[in-house]
Amino acid sequence: MPIAERRRVVIFLVLTYALSSIFYALIISSGKLKALPTLGLMWCPGVAAMILRLATQRNLRGTGWGWGKWRWQLLAYLLPAGMGLLVYGLVWSTGIGGLDPQGLLQSAKGLPPSIPVILAVFATAGLLPGMVFALGEEIGWRGFLVPELAKMTSFTNTALISGAAWAVYHYPLILFADYNSGAAPKWYALLVFTWMAVAGSFVFAWLRLRSGSLWPAVILHASHNLFIQSIFDPLTKDRGITKYFTTEFGVGLALAYTVAAWYFWRRRGELAGGIGPSAASGIMSG
Repeated sequence: MPIAERRRVVIFLVLTYALSSIFYALIISSGKLKALPTLGLMWCPGVAAMILRLATQRNLRGTGWGWGKWRWQLLAYLLPAGMGLLVYGLVWSTGIGGLDPQGLLQSAKGLPPSIPVILAVFATAGLLPGMVFALGEEIGWRGFLVPELAKMTSFTNTALISGAAWAVYHYPLILFADYNSGAAPKWYALLVFTWMAVAGSFVFAWLRLRSGSLWPAVILHASHNLFIQSIFDPLTKDRGITKYFTTEFGVGLALAYTVAAWYFWRRRGELAGGIGPSAASGIMSG
């Protein structure tokens, strides 16, 4: 890894965690993931990336602002829904967890008391607020870090390094706040979440580099949070062991993302050694 590029990556990570520490303190002091501190935290990677780009290249090029092809956006939107349906469908059908429509109704206060209406609202309008939150993280993790790493190392290393950094960023919330509220024990939650984040980073990195656009990563992030946290989790009734298989801290999604990671890793050749033709143009001009 060339010294100049490595220095940019290190500075980005240090700045991201330093800015995040402000919001970690606010969240941990209350013990809860309240909306404004969480929004501030999720924008720390993006702010760090933009500061560094402006300081080193005097512009924000290379972030991948162009929309790109719609097929990548659609894939990013549908992938979490499909994985969630598979994982939670198996949980419900095997009795590991119960299907509880009432749980979804209770979580959707203010909406008409109709499951189809709630699902339709969540799956459409519900994605937009999630994108506002996800954009901050993705400008940093996939808009800056992934392209920087892809310039100097393999796709596998790019996914592993960015995934590890992304996972560590969540550790204070898992250990000291209510991010894993109602989930398995903290040691288990930490282990499985790390596994899921690193596996998921293969998907995020591949979409970023193949599309040349930041937006598939933003949509994938927002769609994951929407379908898993706002739809499938409330629809699931805990039966004791359920928490070891569901949520972002259960083995079900970790396994699903591992399969997806393997699939995209097998297609790494389409990236032409880490940066495909479309990705290269996105890195240079996006």
